Amino acid sequence: MTEALKAPPAPTPAAPPAGAGLGLAAVLALGTFAVGTDAFVTAGFLPAMADSLHVSTSAAGQSVSLFAAGYALASPLLAVATARLPRRTLLVGALVLLALANALTALAPNYPALMGGRLLAALGAAAFTPTAGATAAALVRPERRGRALAVVIGGLTAATALGVPLGRVAAVGLGWRAALGAVAALTALCALAVRLTLPALPGTEPVPLRTRLAALRRPGVLTVLPLTVLGMTACYVPYSYSVPVLDAVGVSGRTAVVAALVLYGAGAVAGNLLAGRLADRRGPVRVLTAGYAAMAVSFAVLAALAAGHARAGIAAAGVLVFLWGASSWCQTPPQQLRLLSAAPEQGALLVSLNASGIYLGIGAGSVLGGLVLPLGAAAVYALAAVLALAAGVLLRTTARRAAGG
Repeated sequence: MTEALKAPPAPTPAAPPAGAGLGLAAVLALGTFAVGTDAFVTAGFLPAMADSLHVSTSAAGQSVSLFAAGYALASPLLAVATARLPRRTLLVGALVLLALANALTALAPNYPALMGGRLLAALGAAAFTPTAGATAAALVRPERRGRALAVVIGGLTAATALGVPLGRVAAVGLGWRAALGAVAALTALCALAVRLTLPALPGTEPVPLRTRLAALRRPGVLTVLPLTVLGMTACYVPYSYSVPVLDAVGVSGRTAVVAALVLYGAGAVAGNLLAGRLADRRGPVRVLTAGYAAMAVSFAVLAALAAGHARAGIAAAGVLVFLWGASSWCQTPPQQLRLLSAAPEQGALLVSLNASGIYLGIGAGSVLGGLVLPLGAAAVYALAAVLALAAGVLLRTTARRAAGG
């Protein structure tokens, strides 16, 4: 199409004030909080859901895998299909879709209907999270991108700290359907908040999917994305089945399980925010090295406790679960920062691809955890520890190659 046939360009919105970027990132974090609550809340009531729908716990856990796989596959496709949409319109529409999907899931009469609702929810999440991350990174100075990304991803980690335990409480007191209904209402409120506070931002010209996927051939990208998948797989092998595997180390009962989920979430928030700051100052590779080491240690100790049928003391269990959460969610800001450094001109694309990697890892971890769960909690924790060690080895190997190249 020639310039003469194009409509007059819309006026470009004024850039936000220099100090407003992190504030707007915090608004977007409200949306990722809703997405995270939706994605992770089922871990708190998976056995109850399985009983209600007359399926095994492992089968119910595959709803997490379907959500993750749907997200991973849809994310790059939706990035192309929605490129021209104004950012605010896209972000609010994605949250509205997510709210409707949760309402449908809450009303699901059977297992296939539940899975259909989870797939629809994955589409809403896949449209929102990468766009939110790329928008936040674009609204701040380059030296603050790690912090802005940590704020947005902080919504996901805050969901593990607050949303998941609250979902567990709601499921115990009101039932899992009411808990998902509450998630739908929360998501709708977040959509309203984003609509009222985010400035109007234009869309972009769509980049063909072939061009987008060509970024995968860049050396700096090829060394990062597989690590995202492997690292998230490690931490989600046990997380999707957190209620039964925590019971194996003596964390059982309504109060204890909720307290453990709160500690996991608190660790996730702390690990995410600290990783964002340290990645800007010390470099992402150092942060990731420490994170994978901590993850492997926490899972190895939990495996030993489960194998010995030992009941961890309250203090010991709290430390291990906190470390589990912190090491799991310290990965994302450094990984995103590495991708943005490798190809800053394709920031939105790379954040989208990294989000696909996160959810591929979540799905793979849920599948592997479900396969190993019949062997016992010790086997689940041991597999997670091995995968965390493998992630650390992959990181150091690829980082040395990149430095040598």
